[in-house]
Amino acid sequence: MELPDGDFIDLDWTDHNEGPVVILLHGLEGNSHSHYAKGLLKQLHDNGYQAVLMYFRGCNGEINRLPRAYHSGETGDIGFVAQQIKQRFPERNIYGIGISLGGNVLLKWLGESGENNILDKAVAVSVPFDLLNAATQLNQPESRIYQRHLVNKLQSSLHQRLIKMSLPIDKEKATKCKTIWEYDDHVTAPLHGFINATDYYQKSSSRQYLKHIKIPTLIIHSSDDPFMTTTALPEENELSSDIFFELSVHGGHVGFISGNLPFKPEYWLEHRCCQFLNNFCKQSS
Repeated sequence: MELPDGDFIDLDWTDHNEGPVVILLHGLEGNSHSHYAKGLLKQLHDNGYQAVLMYFRGCNGEINRLPRAYHSGETGDIGFVAQQIKQRFPERNIYGIGISLGGNVLLKWLGESGENNILDKAVAVSVPFDLLNAATQLNQPESRIYQRHLVNKLQSSLHQRLIKMSLPIDKEKATKCKTIWEYDDHVTAPLHGFINATDYYQKSSSRQYLKHIKIPTLIIHSSDDPFMTTTALPEENELSSDIFFELSVHGGHVGFISGNLPFKPEYWLEHRCCQFLNNFCKQSS
C-alpha cells in the first residue's frame, strides 16, 4: 500500500473470511514470522476474522524509499491503513491488536483520536507504557541479553539502509550504538524530528494517552516483564473507563503460555484475544 508521503507499507492478509477485520501491529523489528504472529493470525482466522498484519516501514525485508522509518510513537501509518481498510470494507467492524512496540503505537493512536477513532475494539499486549523506563530496564544486567538481540537487529537494518541512502545522522556514532537508548538518541530521534532520546520517549510513551481512549480496549500485561519495571504500569486513575486492564503474575514479554502437558504449551494469549473480540461481537449483534 502506498502511503501519502510516497513510501510503501506491506500488509499480510489471512485467507478471506466474512467476519470483522483485525489489524495486527507487531513489535520492534518484528514481522509475520515473529513467535506471537503466526499463532495469533491462525487463531483469528479460525475464529472467523480476516486478519491483516501491518508491517512497519522496513520490517518486510525491503529497504524504505525514504530516510524515515518507524518508531514507538508513529501513529500516522496505522491511521492511514485503518482508514483505507474501512473504506474497502465499510460494512465490517474493524479491530486492532498491538504487540509490544505495536501496542504502544496502538494505544497512543487510540488516545490521540479519542471518540473519533474508527476501530470498534482493541487489544494491546506487553506494552512499554513508559519508554524511558523500558530503555533503562533493558540496560540492567538481567535484561541485557534482550537488549543485545534488539540492538543487533536494529543495527543490521540500519546498515542495509546506509548502503542504499544517505541518512541525516552521525554515522560513526549511530553504528557504534550498544544500547537502546544510544540507538534512539543517535538514530530514532534525529530521523524523526525529536531533540534527543529523552524528547522522543516523553512524547511517544502511550501512558499519557490512556485516559483519552474511547473504545473498548483490553490491555494484557505481566508483572515479570523483563522489558520494564512495574513502575511503568499506569495507575487506575490513568485509565479511561473503556479500558480493561489485566495484569498476570507470570507471562514475561509476550509469553503467556499455559498448559499441563510437557512439550504441548497452550498459548493463552491467542485464546484471550479472540475471547475478548468474540464477546464483543455477541454483545453488538
